[in-house]
Amino acid sequence: MSIKLSDRTSVTFLATYPPRKCGIGTFTHDLASSISDRYGEELSNSGHVSVIAINDRMEGYDYDDEVSFEVNSFNKMDFRKAADYINLSDNKVVSVQHEFGIFGGDDGDHVLTFLDTIRKPVVSTFHTILENPSDHQREVLKEVCDRSSRVVVLANKGIDLLEDVYDVSANEVTMVPHGAPDVPFLDTSYYKDDFEIEGRSLLLTFGLLSPNKGIEVAIDAMEKVVEEFPDALYIVLGRTHPHVKRERGEEYRLELERSVREKGLSNNITFHDRFVPLEELTKYLVTADVYLTPYLSKEQISSGTLAYAVAMGKAVVSTPYWYAEELLADGRGKLVPFEDPGPTAEAIKELLRDEPERQGIRRAAYQFGRNMIWSEVASQYHGVFERAISDYKDEVKVSVRPGETSGDSFPDLPEVKLDHLKRLTDGVGILQHASFTVPNRHFGYTTDDNARAAIAAIEHSRLFGEDPARDLLDRYLSFLLYSVDQETGKVNNFLTYDGKWVAEDSKEDSHGRFLWAMGKLVGDCRDEGLSRFGTQLFQGVLEPTKEFTSPRAKAFTVLGIRHYLKKFEGDRNTRLFATDLCGGMVTALKNNSSEDWVWPEDSVTYENARIPQALIVWGNFTGNEEMRDWGLRALRWLIDRQIDGTGNYLSIIGNDGWLVRGGNKADYDQQPVEVAALIDACWEAYDATNDKDFLNLIHTAFNWFLGSNDLGETVYDFHTGGCRDGLHPSRVNENEGAESLLSWLLSLYRMYRLAGEFQDD
Repeated sequence: MSIKLSDRTSVTFLATYPPRKCGIGTFTHDLASSISDRYGEELSNSGHVSVIAINDRMEGYDYDDEVSFEVNSFNKMDFRKAADYINLSDNKVVSVQHEFGIFGGDDGDHVLTFLDTIRKPVVSTFHTILENPSDHQREVLKEVCDRSSRVVVLANKGIDLLEDVYDVSANEVTMVPHGAPDVPFLDTSYYKDDFEIEGRSLLLTFGLLSPNKGIEVAIDAMEKVVEEFPDALYIVLGRTHPHVKRERGEEYRLELERSVREKGLSNNITFHDRFVPLEELTKYLVTADVYLTPYLSKEQISSGTLAYAVAMGKAVVSTPYWYAEELLADGRGKLVPFEDPGPTAEAIKELLRDEPERQGIRRAAYQFGRNMIWSEVASQYHGVFERAISDYKDEVKVSVRPGETSGDSFPDLPEVKLDHLKRLTDGVGILQHASFTVPNRHFGYTTDDNARAAIAAIEHSRLFGEDPARDLLDRYLSFLLYSVDQETGKVNNFLTYDGKWVAEDSKEDSHGRFLWAMGKLVGDCRDEGLSRFGTQLFQGVLEPTKEFTSPRAKAFTVLGIRHYLKKFEGDRNTRLFATDLCGGMVTALKNNSSEDWVWPEDSVTYENARIPQALIVWGNFTGNEEMRDWGLRALRWLIDRQIDGTGNYLSIIGNDGWLVRGGNKADYDQQPVEVAALIDACWEAYDATNDKDFLNLIHTAFNWFLGSNDLGETVYDFHTGGCRDGLHPSRVNENEGAESLLSWLLSLYRMYRLAGEFQDD
């Protein structure tokens, strides 16, 4: 049964892949297919499983569509491009299938370029672990481990080797067995007529042919076997390994065939020089009475061919390489010495003579192999992927350095760059969205963003007195003027690129932001003409605020009124507007709050800190201590739910589910606008209380933009001057839209003021 959509983990495999003839590629295809089956999907790059294929030739291969990207193993930069490709995807985890020989470079060290660039949790599966590596091999494997969130080995011996030879903690390693097909326990005679070998005993070895497979030892053993079992047939199934063929051609195979002829074994030993599909391979394995792996080297930590044989219940005779020792323990097969045909022949003859023993070994192997079928292995990998995602979050939390928290010192602030602000701004105003860094006209403009942009431009001019800000400000103010409905005095929000206002059910928040921008213009702009312009617009749209129900719209309006009153403090009616709006918010807070919930609504959603900020501002301004204290209480409650347990960084409420009363907060998607609001609210709280905890919080919040966050990723783009649109579960949203940029700029301006370089008047 497939798992539900919400539990599917998007994974990309980095490995060789069919039709390239490679055991790692076959493994990757089978694992990817099994995970897709578990998710109830067809394997394709439109599903939750995709592949980045590693090529060993310039022209590549004719891959199926689950391969989304190809890498030339000889080109180091291809690995960087592949990582960049994954970073920009919705992928949650990367599965690296590691073998020294497939990645290019010295001992496959090109993979380190990929791992240096990737910003996703990585699970690395090791198909080879050397007991006596060269210094560079040890360094490469250790680096792969260090840069992976989880490591997978195919046998328990691998855990010991990683710990003893490579200084890798066993806690970081998971053993997941090599997968195998799920085939019924069938009698070996089931397919023998298909091979025209009825009545004959079949011995089998399959896999890519190379000198380390020890086939010559098996041939020598067969001389002794046929003395007692003259009808025995040994099939060596598989093509010569591509690397061997490239270097030596078919020399090894021809030597073996010549040896067979010289020993007079042509009727007992045959070579099937083929790479057979799984269905046909299954028939070969079912038919085999004895399976042979006479490998020559002990240092082999995995073998797909042996895994298949054991899982399908074969009676195996093998040399004691590491993987065989583990799989064939407890009576699941027979182990014989390396390069010794005598004991090999004797073990084969014992199995052919003793039917009960052979069947007992078969049953033990088959039962053990139930945990190795691909569906079980896919389930175990899914669990490892989920742990890797969790580990990755913990890793970046530990790696982030929190800022100074003395309350008197501040980080070295980045310079203020208006490059991206200018890029997003055209003759109409600031465009709402960007595709990466390119302005996206499809989404048009909003009053929300143009109001924020006007506030940012006013702040910039106050701090730096630069003409570019004035030029930009004129465009934003022109947009805001156009947003006012002349008949109703209400504010429109969404304007399409072709100049049409889009009707909305509620525009209270954008109306409140409009008033905030106009109040800021009145109170803080040094240009008298602009101040008069702002006054007229502010007074013209204030009346509809009496009907506001949104606490955020009320908060934005109050913040605007506070700025407006810097110039017109005697405007009694406007003061009453703010007092009424705040009174409604306090009433909602009182009525809706409990010991564990201090909020005016049953959900905490968007730009949240503006609500307590407005209450603190107005309570402080009017001397209403109850109002101020409710604002402080709500702000502290909000902070407690958005600060990591260590107190070192923000983990803000995400908009992918928010925080609903009685539930847990959404960890993602985290938005920069929340951070900007929290910085401003904490400044007002510090101003009202002189409590340096709030000052420390400002520092911590600002560092969220610079990497002190759940992913440990920089959200501010130092190159463009823009700001990425937030944090997804395993990546930064690479789009750099207006709201994020303006949240960054407003936060940066606040930090400049706090750093004491300019004095707030």
